[in-house]
Amino acid sequence: MNGEQRRAHLLKILTESDCPVSGSVLADTLNVSRQVIVQDIALLRANGTDIFAASRGYIILKNSSEKSRILKMFHSDAETESELTAIIDMGGKIKDVFIYHKVYGIVRADMNLRSRKDVTDFMEKIVSGKSSLLKNATAGYHYHTITADDEETLDAIQEKLHSMGMLAELLEHEPAEFSHN
Repeated sequence: MNGEQRRAHLLKILTESDCPVSGSVLADTLNVSRQVIVQDIALLRANGTDIFAASRGYIILKNSSEKSRILKMFHSDAETESELTAIIDMGGKIKDVFIYHKVYGIVRADMNLRSRKDVTDFMEKIVSGKSSLLKNATAGYHYHTITADDEETLDAIQEKLHSMGMLAELLEHEPAEFSHN
C-alpha cells in the first residue's frame, strides 16, 4: 500500500468511527509506525481535513455546524491567559495555535481548548515546563483557529480581542489563506 492509499484508508477509519482512534491502533491497523500516522494526519490536515487530536486519539467531528476563523494575534506572554479566557468566555473554542516562520514555514500545534479548566491546565503546563510559548519563535506573532456556533459569535470574539489590543494585521508576505477558513 502506498502513502496515498494508506491515507485514504486512514481517512476511512476515522470517518467511520464515532469515537477517537489512538495513533497506536491506527499504526497497528495500517502496519506502519506511529510516526508515519502522525505524518499522514499532518498531510490530511494540510489538505483541509478537520482531524482533531483528542486525549484518546484522533477524531473527525461529523456534521459540525461550527464556524471557524483564523485570527492573527500579538501580545506578551503575561497576556496569554487573558487572550485564551476571552475567547472561551465569549463562546469560542481554540482549535490550534500556529506560527508562520520565514524559514520553517507553518508550525502548528493542536490546543482544543473549550473551557476555563482547559485554559488553566494549559497555562499550568507552560508555567511548570521548560518550554516557552510557540509565539516566541516569531517575536510574539501567532495565529489561532477559533471555532464557534455562528459567525456572530466569531465577530464578537474578534471585536473583543481587537479592543484588548491583541489582533495583528496580516502582512504582504503571509499566505492569504490565513485570513480565510
